[in-house]
Amino acid sequence: MIIVRDIFSLKFGKAKEAKSHIKEMMELNKKLGLNNFRALVDLVGPSYTLVIEMGYDSLADFESSLKKVFSAKDFGEKYQKLIPLIDSSYREIFTVVDV
Repeated sequence: MIIVRDIFSLKFGKAKEAKSHIKEMMELNKKLGLNNFRALVDLVGPSYTLVIEMGYDSLADFESSLKKVFSAKDFGEKYQKLIPLIDSSYREIFTVVDV
């Protein structure tokens, strides 16, 4: 299993608005049958950080999921609302270690 985290540094004071747009995007994902994600916001550390965390069985499953989301009719419109609220972003991908 892998965990993918998309980490967004939001513009100052834009967390509430960004959370609203992320909620819409997460609802779209659910409509597409993708229920393997959650949204996280900072409590400590860099302020105005939003993380979308997703779990997949493999990198191939992740790539398939991206294709499905990016081709969805409403995705582009919803993502365009989020872009102006973001200063920067990056992605982390981890393998889950069974212990």
